[in-house]
Amino acid sequence: MDLEIIFTILKFMLVGFFAQLIDGALGMAYGVSSTTFLLSLGIPPAAASASVHMSEIFTTAVSGLAHWRLRNIDTGLVKKLLIPGVVGGITGAYLLVNLNGDLIKPFVSAYLLIMGIVILVKAFSPKQPLQEPKHIGLLGLVGGFFDAIGGGGWGPIVTTTLVARGNHPRVTIGSVNFTEFFVTFAQSVTFIIALSFVEYWQIILGLLLGGVIAAPLAALATRKIPVKFLMILVGAVIILLSLRTIWQALT
Repeated sequence: MDLEIIFTILKFMLVGFFAQLIDGALGMAYGVSSTTFLLSLGIPPAAASASVHMSEIFTTAVSGLAHWRLRNIDTGLVKKLLIPGVVGGITGAYLLVNLNGDLIKPFVSAYLLIMGIVILVKAFSPKQPLQEPKHIGLLGLVGGFFDAIGGGGWGPIVTTTLVARGNHPRVTIGSVNFTEFFVTFAQSVTFIIALSFVEYWQIILGLLLGGVIAAPLAALATRKIPVKFLMILVGAVIILLSLRTIWQALT
């Protein structure tokens, strides 16, 4: 293995490391964070989303199994989210692959910019009054679609909406994480059918290795770093990188 390949893998390991650190501390935003970094490095949107979801298959499988064993699963909620989430994910992945990467890049970055703003707003928002959760199937469809298009967003869209509307946080996080494996798997299969992964193996390997290394440190970060500070930092970084990518795409 030559030095150029090693440095390339190390670069993507760094992306995976910081994305997993963020996700482990916040319980979400691995896909949003890693995709934002990948786009800022010049990776095409379809390749970025495909690589992120391929690496996420393993992490979501472990996470989903852990929540299932700990009985953090509401089977009724999973059933309502599963099929719409998979349909939305496949649709988003198919559209992303079949659209011009340079054309869609500003729109993907704009979506990530919005997600960064949402994270910032949540950092400063007081607790909202609980509401009865409605239209869960539609929420799963939207979450799966934008998760594929933007390379992330299932957790920020689905989990935060359900918790804000009154669902129990522990059961909601467990059910959404459990469902995420199936959504991610469906998206990855779509990407595998539509794309050649030979040229992206370095990205996937780097993200995986970086995520594995960061996983135990993320638990420590959760205990040491104030969540509000981390959310502000993550939101600001995502906004700045997305603005940079939009500017580069339009100039």
